[in-house]
Order: sequence, then C-alpha cells, then structure tokens
Amino acid sequence: MKVFNRAAAAAAGLCVLFSSPALAETVKVTDVTGREVEVNVPIEHVILGEGRQIYFVGALDKEEPFKRVVGWRDDLTKADPESYAAFLAKYPQIAKLPTFGGMKDGTFDIEQAVALKPDVMLMNIDAKTATEEAGYIEKLEKVGIPLVYVDFREKPMENTEPSMRLIGKLFGKEEKAEEFIRFRAEQIAKVTDVLSKANPERPLVFMERAGGYSDDCCMSFGDENFGKMVEFAGGRNMAKDIIPGTFGTVNPEQIIAANPDQVIITGGNWEGYVPGGNWVGVGYGADEKEALRKLENLTKRPAFTGVKAVKEGNVHAIWHQFYNNPYQFVAIQQIAKWLHPDLFKDLDPEVTFKELHERFLPLPYKSGYFVSLNVSQ
Repeated sequence: MKVFNRAAAAAAGLCVLFSSPALAETVKVTDVTGREVEVNVPIEHVILGEGRQIYFVGALDKEEPFKRVVGWRDDLTKADPESYAAFLAKYPQIAKLPTFGGMKDGTFDIEQAVALKPDVMLMNIDAKTATEEAGYIEKLEKVGIPLVYVDFREKPMENTEPSMRLIGKLFGKEEKAEEFIRFRAEQIAKVTDVLSKANPERPLVFMERAGGYSDDCCMSFGDENFGKMVEFAGGRNMAKDIIPGTFGTVNPEQIIAANPDQVIITGGNWEGYVPGGNWVGVGYGADEKEALRKLENLTKRPAFTGVKAVKEGNVHAIWHQFYNNPYQFVAIQQIAKWLHPDLFKDLDPEVTFKELHERFLPLPYKSGYFVSLNVSQ
C-alpha cells in the first residue's frame, strides 16, 4: 500500500491512500470538520443531505447534475421553488427521486438510505450535532455508507474552497473544482482589490435575514455568512458585535439606535413555508415589481422608524440562498455596488452571474436575484 506524504496531502485538504490499481480507488478524505473518512472514488451514487446541495453538485456535473444523485432531502421545492421547477422541466426524472426528511427534525429514514446503496452521503455541517446525537454516522458505517460534511452556510467564506475541493475529489472532478475556485477568487478580488486601493469610508449595514418570513423582527448575521460578505464588500456589519455566532437576532431598538446607512434584506419565494407572507420573493426569474412592493412594505415596520437607510432609499433585497451555496461572490459584488456605487459603477453582478451559469451551471440564467428601493441603482 502506497501512502502519500501526509503534510502535502493535508495542505491540499486531503489524505489519500491507494488500495488497488482498479479504476475505483479507496481513498481517505478529510471533511470540513476534520474527520477522516474512507470513500471509494469517483463516487457513482450519492445521497444529498439537503436538496439545495444541487447548487454545488451542478457546478461540477454541469451536463448531468443528477446522474449521481440517488436520493435527496425534500427542501428545494419549498426553499427555492423556481429553481426546482426549472430543474424539473429540464430533468423530469427528478420527480421520481426518493426524498428524505431532515436529520435535525428527526425525520431522516436511515433504512431508506441503506436501500439506495449510496457510495457516500453528503451532509451540511449545521446538521452535525443532530447527526451525532442520533448515532447516524455509526449506523451508516455499519452498512458501509460513509458520511462526509461540507459547509457553505456556517462559515462559507472559510469553508467554501475546501468543500469544493472535497466534492471535486469525490466526484473525480478535481480540475473542474479548481477552475470554479479560481473563478470565485477572481470575482471576489474585483471587489477587494478596489477597496484596498481606495480605502473608502465603510457604511454601517443592517443585514436582515429572511425579512417578512415571520412577524418577529429581526433575524440577522454575526461575523460570518452575509455578515462577512458585507465586510468583504466594504461595509460594517451592524450585528457583528451583537450576535456571537453566525446567526442570531437583534431587537428593533438596537436597529433604531444604530441608525444604519444601508439595509439589506434576504428574501425568496417562501409560499410553500409561509403562504401569503411578507417575504420578498427575489430569486430565479422573480417578479421584480412585486418584490419591490413587498420590500417597501417591510420598511414600514417599527424597527425602521426614522432610520437613515429608509429615509435615503438605501434599502435592498437579495436572494437568501446566496447564504447556502458557493456563489457568494455574486452577492459580494452586488452588495459592494450598493454600498459604493461610484467605486463599482463598471462592475455588473448580473454579468458575473450569467458567466457563472454559462461556464459551470446546468440551468440558463434568469434575473430577479436582487432589487433596490434606490432608483439610481
């Protein structure tokens, strides 16, 4: 058995052991939690622990994004119904894909998973505690199903690259994964390089998570996810020192007292979760006029009374699912354009997103992912 140098392997985010000269290899991979897991690669059958994992699966398997998928969680139809409908129209066979409940809500059916004989199961890191408490890892190991964690939600600015490299290794698509990573880095640099040179004053930004999803106000982000994207885009995240983790809540009084310069609300079509809700339905091919109407309606809540951002029209909505996939660079570009319109007047996030679709993604691009009450933007 030939063993690769561990230091070099660790630098690449992987530890690899060859077990045979066959086309399929048994390798050890290190997931984003630091667990070493043995997997036969390239994998042919995978269970997606979340339906929205198709966002990154599709980036590597552009022509046939579902060719390896033998089962997936049942969340995409409600969390992103427009994208699901587009996938269904192009790949009608997905209507027959077995679906699962979630591990966090205790509805995952392990017997069903075993029957599908996957080579690996991909789980998001936010389900780690529930997965361990239920003993799913050990149960799956007993029947030869390895479980691997990826992360595009808890610490996406830290874990997106290693997660994509890991999936690239599992799929036998290392070169495509590296191409995606380079493209992502180049697009982020279009913002950070300009900010580094100009060193502009950073406006105070309140990022509201899923505004209008419920009557409560207001969910937000700490120093990660959209909170970190705001910092990359040249802003100051209002909730950075209020929320200790990635997600949390701020109260209306804190928003009024902080008096943010800019307000950005994440949204999506959540009719399947909250029928007739006040959420802003931005997303794939969204009705932008209706999204603007609902966005303006959210500014009338008590939490935004007298706030500078509302007075000056600097209130925006952005697709919520940027928080849960490797496309965050598009969000960073759009936020930068809102915060520093003079610096980024030549930067077009729509063009970036179109290029992403053309080069990597299985669906054709449709606009509708962001709207603004600022008529000059």
